[in-house]
Amino acid sequence: MKSATRSAMSPFFSSIATGAPPVGGISKRSFDILAAVAALVLLSPIFLLIMALVKLSDGGSIFYGHRRVGHNGQTFHCLKFRTMMPNGDAVLQEFLRNNPAAYEEWRTTRKLQHDPRVTIVGSVLRKLSLDELPQIINILRGEMSVVGPRPVVEDELEMYEAAAVYYLQTRPGLTGLWQVSGRNDVSYASRVAFDTHYVRNWSLLADFVIVVRTIPAVCLSRGSY
Repeated sequence: MKSATRSAMSPFFSSIATGAPPVGGISKRSFDILAAVAALVLLSPIFLLIMALVKLSDGGSIFYGHRRVGHNGQTFHCLKFRTMMPNGDAVLQEFLRNNPAAYEEWRTTRKLQHDPRVTIVGSVLRKLSLDELPQIINILRGEMSVVGPRPVVEDELEMYEAAAVYYLQTRPGLTGLWQVSGRNDVSYASRVAFDTHYVRNWSLLADFVIVVRTIPAVCLSRGSY
């Protein structure tokens, strides 16, 4: 799957895209490539096991790619192990129609703590954040970084308002300041503030610290669902 060209951007993205290279430059990109290659080698047995579990659970596709906004407004397909039912969109719409509280939760956070679309295998993968491992491929493609803001859909980025300019200055990350600071347990406004702080104060040392902090955050499943 190839990234969409910048011509596919909405007027909102076009008005704030800068054309500048991603934050961190060559040093950040070099770290991304080395870390992604090492992760693929070390985690290959886990990759194969998860692929088998997802496929055997219901016979559906193993991977899922969702269109997200990347550096400078370019869109790409963010890869994950599939954690939802094949007819997930229909299930979600029906659920939201019948559950006003869930609709409000979805409208404000774009997530559901008790998502009816998630499969049994998928719930375990999500809890341990293992569903996001295929994003290592996005990193190698240059669409994502090891550390950065979580990739968002177009509607979400508009919720960033003026802070969207900071999001667009870097590649989205597999992990980031938001993930190690409470993740879904914090408000969306806090998430935007974390992303803005990360971009404005980026350093390679800060990336290393976030990677180290990610390990206990994942093991303890803090804020993940």
